[in-house]
Amino acid sequence: MSPTQRSLKNLRERGYMVAVVEKYNAHIKRRIDLWGFGDLLACRLPDEDGISAMPVIVQTTTASNMASRRTKIAESEEARFWKACGGAVLLHGWAKRPPLKGKKRIRVELKEEWI
Repeated sequence: MSPTQRSLKNLRERGYMVAVVEKYNAHIKRRIDLWGFGDLLACRLPDEDGISAMPVIVQTTTASNMASRRTKIAESEEARFWKACGGAVLLHGWAKRPPLKGKKRIRVELKEEWI
């Protein structure tokens, strides 16, 4: 399962409506992120507590690659504009961990960071 697929599943389980906004360009054989920093677009209704929910652009990656993605987002004028318009940016990093003692299955952990 790819980091994008894991984030889709995680966000949907948390009540978000999610769409993949990263596209594949066959001419250059590369994936192109929305505005250079987004893989997913997510939104949800406000919580029962009345806490409003804002639209979120999610960048998904491996946990070991989070620092470079964080830098890319911090340097992005498009990300600053998105946030100034009331949107949020979320960085999802997925890491494979060894099985717990007595278990055989590899664990996958999410590191989540709001930017």
